[in-house]
Amino acid sequence: MTDQTLIILGASGDLTGRLLLPGLGALLTAGHVPGLTLIGAAVDDWDDARWRERVHESFGDGPVAGEVADRARYLRTDVTHADDLRRLLGEARGSVVIFFALPPAVTARACRAMLDVDLPEGTRLVLEKPFGTGSAAAAELNALLTRLVPEERVHRVDHFLGKSTVLNILGLRFANRIFEPLLSNAHVASVEIVFDEDLALENRAGYYDHAGALADMIQSHLLQILGLLTMEPPFTLGAAEFRDRKADVLRATRPWSDDPAECSLRARYTAGELGGRKLPSYADEPGVDPDRGTETLAELIVAVDTWRWAGVPFRLRSGKAIGNRRREAVITFRKPPRVPDGLLGCDQPDRLRIGFGPDRLAVDFNINGPGDPFELDPVTLAAEFGEGDLPPYGEVLRGVFEDDPTLSVRADTAEQCWRIVEPVTGAWRAGKVPLREYPAGGSGPTLPLP
Repeated sequence: MTDQTLIILGASGDLTGRLLLPGLGALLTAGHVPGLTLIGAAVDDWDDARWRERVHESFGDGPVAGEVADRARYLRTDVTHADDLRRLLGEARGSVVIFFALPPAVTARACRAMLDVDLPEGTRLVLEKPFGTGSAAAAELNALLTRLVPEERVHRVDHFLGKSTVLNILGLRFANRIFEPLLSNAHVASVEIVFDEDLALENRAGYYDHAGALADMIQSHLLQILGLLTMEPPFTLGAAEFRDRKADVLRATRPWSDDPAECSLRARYTAGELGGRKLPSYADEPGVDPDRGTETLAELIVAVDTWRWAGVPFRLRSGKAIGNRRREAVITFRKPPRVPDGLLGCDQPDRLRIGFGPDRLAVDFNINGPGDPFELDPVTLAAEFGEGDLPPYGEVLRGVFEDDPTLSVRADTAEQCWRIVEPVTGAWRAGKVPLREYPAGGSGPTLPLP
């Protein structure tokens, strides 16, 4: 397959410029997707020259990517109008990939408009998270998508599933006899999956104030990582088997308690200082509706009710404007049943840490330290994971262009992720869990683990 066209709906938006175009540029520079035609579409009154300038800035100086940028087209388009979509598709060459770089509600309206459009044979649809706004909306969107194209041609992309990250976790778990026998409720006390950012809103109110930390990070990215950490070994990394094993554990996942106030937390930042910058409170950020009560920090403790993991609490947490940036999964092991009398200092449990960006592995444990041989000291062994050939968005786009759905989120999994968080979101909307506050640059509140 040589001639392909990528149509980006929402070409003028933040997602396109910040993540999608740089990932595509890296993919082209690496020699993938020969013969690509790139078309941008949005309601903004741009022309080809302005669009090409944006594409060139994102792609850099590579000759192959530069050639694609030189030929890129821009069409002013109302993506909710069938006539506009027909005109847009009339400019495509070869097989077509349509990327919805749009808010969920606009994506759904665009898909409904496409029902009146004859899509070219083999068209692939690419959706960015969140997939819908709840389990019912996700199911409705999934039913709509399968009226347009078969499920195997729907790619719900999550850049956290960029292939190097996936393979790092799978390789650690399933290619090392040292770790895999210990990763169960017999040896693990708790697991934390944390993505605390040292960034504030950064002019993303149009999207973020309607999503919040729970939908933006936990419902999508962090539950996908939980699936990788808890899934049973697949016998192959083929798409069907891999996605089946991940779906198994997500079906078994639920909030830890029937009382969302016990197992969830929501908060938003107030004015403070972060990285030498003075930040206003979230409620005072441009474009924010303070009465909406959007959280910038969310925490959820869940249970995975499988034989391997029953009884182990999993903390999922993400916050903005946090002073101590932290992006990692931490597996805390149970303490030894008994330490012999006479050995001192065994105060910290053993931990396995998997860092994300940079991808890093560390093991914290206790050994006899220097000086008194009866005194135990904590030490850390660390190693860097090898970097992938492509950035995460480049990896997920390669899967789309190669018709490989392995890294895409399947329809049932997208619905399960909403099902897991809905008891919490319902309680939040009803005011049963208070919206707490923390200063920008602080550490933010947290929940005690059961």
